[in-house]
Amino acid sequence: MSKWLVSLLPFLSWFKLVNKETLKADLIAGLTGAVVVLPQGVAFATIAGLPPEYGLYTAMVAPIIAALFGSSYHLVSGPTTAISIVVFSTISRHVDPGSPEFVSMALTLTFLAGVYQFAFGLARFGVLVNFVSHTVVIGFTAGAAILIATSQLKHISGIFIPKGESFLHTWVDLFQGFGNLDMALLVIALSTLLSAILFKKFWPKSPNLLIGMVIGSVLAFYLSRFQLASDIPLVGEIPAHLPPLSTPDFSFSTISSLASEAFAIALLGLIEAVSISRAVATKSNQRISANQEFVGQGMSNMFGSFFSSYAGSGSFTRSGINYESGAKTPLSAIFAALFLMVIVLLIAPLTAYLPIAAMGGVILLVAYNLVDVHHIAQIFKYSKSETSILITTFLATLFLELEFAIYLGVLLSLVLFLAKTSTPRIPTLSIDSIDSEGSRSFLNVSKKPLKQCPQLRIIRVDMSIYFGSINHIQKKIEKISDGQNIHHILIVASGINFIDLSGMEALISENNRLKRKGGGLYFVGLKAPVYQFLAQAHFIKNIGRANFFDSKQLAINTIYTRLNRDVCSQCDVKIFNECQ
Repeated sequence: MSKWLVSLLPFLSWFKLVNKETLKADLIAGLTGAVVVLPQGVAFATIAGLPPEYGLYTAMVAPIIAALFGSSYHLVSGPTTAISIVVFSTISRHVDPGSPEFVSMALTLTFLAGVYQFAFGLARFGVLVNFVSHTVVIGFTAGAAILIATSQLKHISGIFIPKGESFLHTWVDLFQGFGNLDMALLVIALSTLLSAILFKKFWPKSPNLLIGMVIGSVLAFYLSRFQLASDIPLVGEIPAHLPPLSTPDFSFSTISSLASEAFAIALLGLIEAVSISRAVATKSNQRISANQEFVGQGMSNMFGSFFSSYAGSGSFTRSGINYESGAKTPLSAIFAALFLMVIVLLIAPLTAYLPIAAMGGVILLVAYNLVDVHHIAQIFKYSKSETSILITTFLATLFLELEFAIYLGVLLSLVLFLAKTSTPRIPTLSIDSIDSEGSRSFLNVSKKPLKQCPQLRIIRVDMSIYFGSINHIQKKIEKISDGQNIHHILIVASGINFIDLSGMEALISENNRLKRKGGGLYFVGLKAPVYQFLAQAHFIKNIGRANFFDSKQLAINTIYTRLNRDVCSQCDVKIFNECQ
């Protein structure tokens, strides 16, 4: 089977693993996943401002395409909380939630996000996900959890809140309307919430969200029957059919108004999918291709937009349950989608009895589970820089436009990465011992008080030299040259994986400055690929081939001949063999 064919149809690589045992395991895992996603799909569509059935349509279509064209054996795609609230925030600024125009724009947004993701995959941009800090994702999801919970308070309290209210204004309206609290709706929501929590605690493998919704619906039925409550709003009957064909709005005005928001959703979806697939892969010992995941997520969103599905991504809950249920291949995600189709056809009419307050209780629990308390506590305890990033992303999610919060989070990740790599460790080394064969052992002088040569300073750069780090490295060289009056500097380059053009120019400048003072810049232990690249860029020629060495012994032996003999004659350090 050719690599080209496998890259085009990645499911061919795992389809050969399917046998009787894997089919049985995947069927069981798929059935479990279908039961789990049923209440989640309805809840997530509600968060997104869409009719409930659109969450189920997404859970039917997205997993199949993502499983066929992704790389993870256990990732289950579909509607997610974070993307749902970004969809709601984005489109509710243009049209009323739940309206046909809202649905049409949501499908267009989904298609555009898929195009971005697919293009990123083809361009091999999978490595970019590595530069988005996990702290940013934690901060964003925590903020999204607060927004999701806030959006449901009007449904469980009965307090009127105008559409489109901001986070702060919503809480002001709740406080002012507290006297109009509907106790019946509150009881239904809390009963749903508590029953779901208790079933999860005492029967972990039970479909706790589904059970909670059933209990809330039964309670609402009896409250209405015995006239203990009146006018309890219901979700309404979900159409008992498979995802219908749909057509996104491809008008220029719609595309131009949604292009930037679609880019934010594409980024968020990719971060979620790749992070989740890698987390599960650490347990299953599977290798994940980020680029292939980009392609899979992009195709699922593009294809899904024509089958009444809105933007989705990988689900941590469903993917974790899929793995724990014993899934062996991506067929489990496909089976989950197929089982969900059967379940919807059978029980969809029952949603007519589902109270919106019960749905609100379920969504409150979903929002709570989004907050990663453990990692937040660790961040606050161990890292001040990441704590500031967490707080900034969290507050931006609450008080700014959600797509801007995503961009800000990505920008903060890049700033954090550049900040860490722009100040590489540059320890000063000296000779610790010389064995019988003349081999020299270098040791960091901060670990042991070693004598140092008054004319030669040995340093090690523990990171690549590029435009972001060169200023820090230049300051170190200047400090040695100007502050210590030492103009011969040997760089142990075994930790350098790359030197860019800016780094080359700066090092050439430093070498020329040291040469004017009778010294020079020397390198030992450069990796072969780095040396080859530097040679092609004429860096070796500009510095001088005589300043590059394969061994420390050869480097010291050569540099010694260039030292000032008058200084050597009065030196009492004599740490090199050549000094004796």
